[in-house]
Amino acid sequence: MATLLHVHPENPQGRHIKRAGDVMRSGGVIIYPTDTIYGFGCDITNVQAVNRIIKIKGRDPKKPLSFVCADLTSISRYAMVSNLAYRLLKRYLPGPYTFVLPASRETPRGLRHKGRTVGIRIPDHPVPLALVAELGNPILSTSANRSDAEVITDPDELNQTLGSEVDLILACGTLPVLPSSVVSLVDNEIEILREGSGDLTHFM
Repeated sequence: MATLLHVHPENPQGRHIKRAGDVMRSGGVIIYPTDTIYGFGCDITNVQAVNRIIKIKGRDPKKPLSFVCADLTSISRYAMVSNLAYRLLKRYLPGPYTFVLPASRETPRGLRHKGRTVGIRIPDHPVPLALVAELGNPILSTSANRSDAEVITDPDELNQTLGSEVDLILACGTLPVLPSSVVSLVDNEIEILREGSGDLTHFM
C-alpha cells in the first residue's frame, strides 16, 4: 500500500513535500490535492512514470495529459504564449483552469496532443506549487480515478481504491468533485473545451 501523509492545506509540511519530491525523482507516482480535485502526479520527464499513470487510469494513451507548472515563466518554456494568452494566463492563474496552448519542443513528446498542443495548470493551492518547486520540474496533472469511474474526493477512499498502485498519497481532506475548466487558446481563439470549476463568463 501507498504511504499516506496528511498535509496541511495552507502550510504544507516541508518534510512531506520533500518525501513526495524524492518519490517522484526516483520515478514514483503520487496522488496529491489541487484547488479542484485529487490528481495523479509524477515527473513529466520520466516516461515510465507517465506510462504507469496511464496504465493505472486505464486511459487511452492518445488522449492528452496536462501538467502543473510553477509560474508564467515556466509555462513559456513548455508552450508558445501569445500576447492574448499571456494576458489571460496572468489574470486567471493561479486558478482552477487548464489552458491548452501550442506546445514547445521542451514539452515531452508523449504529453503533446497530436504533437502540437499541451494543457498546462497553475493550481491555486500551496501543495502542488510546493511539489513543483521541490522537484524542479512540472508534475503530471490528471484526475486520480480510473477512466471509467467517477472522481474520488475522499483520501481514505483513494487509499482503499488506488493505494496499492501508487507510492505516496498526500491527503488534504475531502475535496470538491468538480475538475478544472479547460480553455483552449490555440491560434488566439478562445474555446471552452470543458466546463468545470472557475468563472467562465469572460471566456464566452
